[in-house]
Amino acid sequence: MYSEKRNSQSQFVALRRQRYHVRTWGEAKPGQAPLFMVHGWMDVAASFQFVIDAFQTERYVIAPDWRGYGLSDWGHSDNYWYPDYLADLDFLIDHFSADQPIDLLGHSMGGHVVTLYAGIRPERIRRLINLEGFGVPATQPGQASKRYAQWMDQLKAFQRGELALRSYDSLAGVASRLMKTNRRLSQDKADWLARHWSRQNANGQWEILGDPAHRIVNAQLTRLDETLEIYQRITAPCLMVEAEDNQMDFWYRGRYCLAEFHERLKHVPRVTQAKVQDAGHMLHHDQPQPLARLIENFLA
Repeated sequence: MYSEKRNSQSQFVALRRQRYHVRTWGEAKPGQAPLFMVHGWMDVAASFQFVIDAFQTERYVIAPDWRGYGLSDWGHSDNYWYPDYLADLDFLIDHFSADQPIDLLGHSMGGHVVTLYAGIRPERIRRLINLEGFGVPATQPGQASKRYAQWMDQLKAFQRGELALRSYDSLAGVASRLMKTNRRLSQDKADWLARHWSRQNANGQWEILGDPAHRIVNAQLTRLDETLEIYQRITAPCLMVEAEDNQMDFWYRGRYCLAEFHERLKHVPRVTQAKVQDAGHMLHHDQPQPLARLIENFLA
């Protein structure tokens, strides 16, 4: 089993009629911006443990489980929206750092959220770090009718229980699932993550700590012009970190690619790009030490 080098504290915060679970590492220090770290789709805050352990200096880190994930409330809604993540983040920053700008990091879906947030509330961000947060393919108005129909069909499928996530007979089964998804994940880390990524139900099965409603498509289309306008309003220096093993072609089948994201990134005023070698999308699991060096050097 992986051995933690820095222990986290667990607390619950009431915001927006939600009970949010938040992990913190270290203590607040005068003159040092707190570092908020937000996870991606079907992940949890504990996922950042390996990177935090790899930091050379102790930082005050705040990492929530997004609504519908981990130990935060879920089950109150049958679908999830990007604006809610943005508002939840705003309330969390109010709670933990109302009077001081923060350093903000997000991975994958969380990376997209924090990049949008930095353009919506630029005065609140000192440094911005996006880990593999590429956003989603652009859409056209002509897709709206089919998208709404797809959304409603998926809502009905969810009500019928057809979108349920698979459960596992043991924690070893969860760990095997994690290693199957990420071939670079070592056994010790997979065993550790499995304990934070799942919980045992009344039937003795281990369930993934993610609301199946996250599988439902957003009803509204993505407006690229709005996204780029928000990007242009970012004032904080931004570090964009990619993995050597980019998987966008696999995810989007030609509908969206890395070159297209790089064009979008040109709208961010102060951006530095970096790449982590021998890493896939879960680069914070694959190469925590090199990633930690990138993060610390940028924040310094």
